[in-house]
Amino acid sequence: MKKLEQLISPNKVGELFENIHVMITLVDSSGALISWNHAFGDYKKSNSPINKLEDIFLQQDRHQVNFKLSAASQEHWTSEIISNNGTPSFFDCALIPMSNGNLLFTAEKIASTPDTQKLIERLNRQVKMFRLEREAAKKIARNKQVEMESVMIQAREVAQIDPLTFLLNRRMIVKELQSEVIRAVRYNSPLSISVMDIDYFKSVNDTYGHLVGDEVLRQVAYQLRDHTRQPDIAGRYGGEEFLILLPNSDLKAAAEQASRLCRQISQAVVQVQEHSIHVTVSIGIAQFRHEVDTWDTLLNRSDNAMYEAKRAGRNRWVVDE
Repeated sequence: MKKLEQLISPNKVGELFENIHVMITLVDSSGALISWNHAFGDYKKSNSPINKLEDIFLQQDRHQVNFKLSAASQEHWTSEIISNNGTPSFFDCALIPMSNGNLLFTAEKIASTPDTQKLIERLNRQVKMFRLEREAAKKIARNKQVEMESVMIQAREVAQIDPLTFLLNRRMIVKELQSEVIRAVRYNSPLSISVMDIDYFKSVNDTYGHLVGDEVLRQVAYQLRDHTRQPDIAGRYGGEEFLILLPNSDLKAAAEQASRLCRQISQAVVQVQEHSIHVTVSIGIAQFRHEVDTWDTLLNRSDNAMYEAKRAGRNRWVVDE
C-alpha cells in the first residue's frame, strides 16, 4: 500500500493546508514567520501582534520553543498556546525541518471530553499552585538574603566597635592609624595623633567598683565624641587609654583640641547612682615626621608624651616636638 503523501499531487498540498483546522506556519531558524495557512492566519488576526513563533506561547515556555528551533530537529510535544479568548489551551505541536533550513510548525488543538477537561483544569490548578509556591520560595530566599546581609553588617560592626564605649576598638583604631599614615605619605599631608589616658582611673575602680568605672569610661568617651572634629577618628586603645587621629592637622590644631578636651572633661561631673565623680585626663601629642616615622614610632612618641604629661602633674597635654 502506497503512503498517503505519495498519492496526493504537490499542487493539491497547498489546497489541503488551507482547508484543515490545524494551524500551520513556515518559520526560519530564529522563529520568524515566513508564511502560514488559513487557520494560523485567523489565529494571528485575533492575537496580533505575532511576528515570531514564540509569541503564541506562554512566557515561561518560550525559551524551550527557541531551544527546539535552534536544534533544527524534528520535534513533537504538547504545550499551552494562547487561544483567541486570551486563555491558554493545550495544543499538539510538531516541528519539521525543511531542506532549505526553514522549519514547518503545526499546532492542533486537543479536543477535550468532560473528563479530560476536568483533568486539564486540575493540572492547571496544580501548575498555578507550583508557580505561586515558587514565587513564595523566591521571596523567602530574597528575604533571607537581605536578613543574612544585615546580620553580616552587624557582625562587622560588632567586630569593629568597643562594646563599652561604642568607639572603634583597638584593632580598628590601629588599622585606621596605618591607613592614615599611608595617606599622609602618599599626599605629603600633615597627620597628628593624640594618646589620652584617664588620670587615677585605678583609684576610681578601687573606690567605687568596676561598674562605676565602666560608666566613667562611657562618659569620657561621650566627651571625646562630642568635642572632636568630624574628620577626626577616635578609638579605645585599651583600658582607660584612648587614641585620636587628626588627619590633615599639625601640632597646633592637635594641641587646641587637647586643651579643649582637658577643660571639658575636668569640668564635667560623672553622676553614677549617688556618686558624683570628677575625672581628668592626660594627653600626649605627636605629628608624623615624613621619611622618619612609621605608624608605630608615631604611636610610641605620642604615648611617651602622654606619660610626660602624667609626670608633670596630670590634667594637661604635652607635645612631642
